[in-house]
Amino acid sequence: MKNYLNDQPVDLIPIGSLTLSQKGEHLAELYDMKETGAAGFYDFKKSITNANLMKVALQYSTGFNAVIQSYPENSDLAGKGMVNEDSTTALLGLKSKPAMAETVQVARDLQILSYTGGLLHFPTVSLSESVNLIDEARSQGLSASCSVSINNLLLDSQSLLGFEANFKLDPPLRNEEEKLALLQDVKSGKVQMVTSDHIPLDIEHKKLEFDRAKSGATAIEVTFKALNAVVDTYTSVKLLTGAYDVFPIERPRIKANQKAVITMFTDSENDTITSTDLVSTSKNCALLGCKTRGRVLGIINGKKIKIYE
Repeated sequence: MKNYLNDQPVDLIPIGSLTLSQKGEHLAELYDMKETGAAGFYDFKKSITNANLMKVALQYSTGFNAVIQSYPENSDLAGKGMVNEDSTTALLGLKSKPAMAETVQVARDLQILSYTGGLLHFPTVSLSESVNLIDEARSQGLSASCSVSINNLLLDSQSLLGFEANFKLDPPLRNEEEKLALLQDVKSGKVQMVTSDHIPLDIEHKKLEFDRAKSGATAIEVTFKALNAVVDTYTSVKLLTGAYDVFPIERPRIKANQKAVITMFTDSENDTITSTDLVSTSKNCALLGCKTRGRVLGIINGKKIKIYE
């Protein structure tokens, strides 16, 4: 796998578009992208509404062992909804989308996977029912996996009561019951990955009325210590390195004559997330005020070393 940031102390491994121009109409050149380093294929945050297109993608990709990603939302059911449909959001008067917009899409694509075979990954699922559907498919021998956003593990729809646009996210924040159920699924091993779902936005797209703001939050610099506050450190590391088991990426080994790829951290510091934690030029973080445990101290990537103050 190629490193696309040769001058930086991290490796960047790309995901290719699943369809041409991400329009959901025709498959992109999947094989060519796989040959030049793509780890998988995904139309970012866009549903594949055409079930036959998903079927063809999975059938075609089995020939070269590629991971197909499906955003877990049925766009017809979601409509123009901005938030989860629950008792809290009903008070706010905001357009909502039902939870089944996610579970219907997940169930559909698992049915397709059972017909085609292949490798299917669902990024940022936000409901325990979705996780259980995927876990059941795995128990039947299907190659299905999922990730969960750190935002959906720490936050729930009560955060929306102030109409703060930083909490406008896709997938939307669910109610507290769903959040706790999802966290239990993560702890039990049903979820393969936790992601930052890092979407940095400038103030022109975020400092607006809630219904006009774009969805997304920055989180990459605080994900480890936020996750480590709600699960044990072993589980944190396992979930944040889970991509090695999902995608065709060689897992680094600490071994003689091999390049060192090491993250140094402590898990003994307790704190809360503040704006000073945000090194990104974008400050649209939904996790401000959340409790943390530990922090990243630095990284070693071959001869490149980065130490954080």
